[in-house]
Amino acid sequence: MGTRCIALTLGGKVGPLRANIVRLWQGLDGDHRLLLRQAMRYGIAGLGVTLFQIAVYNLLAGPVELRPLVANTSAYGLALIVGYGIHSRFSFEGHGARDSVTRSAARFVAASLVGFAINSFWVWSFTARLHWRDWTASVPMLCVTPAIGFWLNRRWVFD
Repeated sequence: MGTRCIALTLGGKVGPLRANIVRLWQGLDGDHRLLLRQAMRYGIAGLGVTLFQIAVYNLLAGPVELRPLVANTSAYGLALIVGYGIHSRFSFEGHGARDSVTRSAARFVAASLVGFAINSFWVWSFTARLHWRDWTASVPMLCVTPAIGFWLNRRWVFD
């Protein structure tokens, strides 16, 4: 999609929108720019890891016909491994002391367990309690859990 298509989609307002974004960015101090940069990286990487986990969950809960909580546990384990590699090398690159890989990996697992518990709550609430379709748990998995994960990772895991 070229700039012209974007301009047409946005009603020709790309110039003012870009100018406002640039002005906002220039108004931030260095610490806030770093925070925003990390949040954007975390969003990109986290979206990929989350979509990976959701895809595995839906595959296992759907065609493979595993029980939803078993499917979620399996998807979580795979996403944990992929997520640590991506977040430690990309999302929070250069953030924190990084004096102990063992400590940060253990904290990442602990923070991920919080995310796992939250996602398991979504799965249980939506499938067992409300009797909704298996895929409906994917919505809060994508929209709510990642925000909590960013906060934990930035403030505790990679600090």
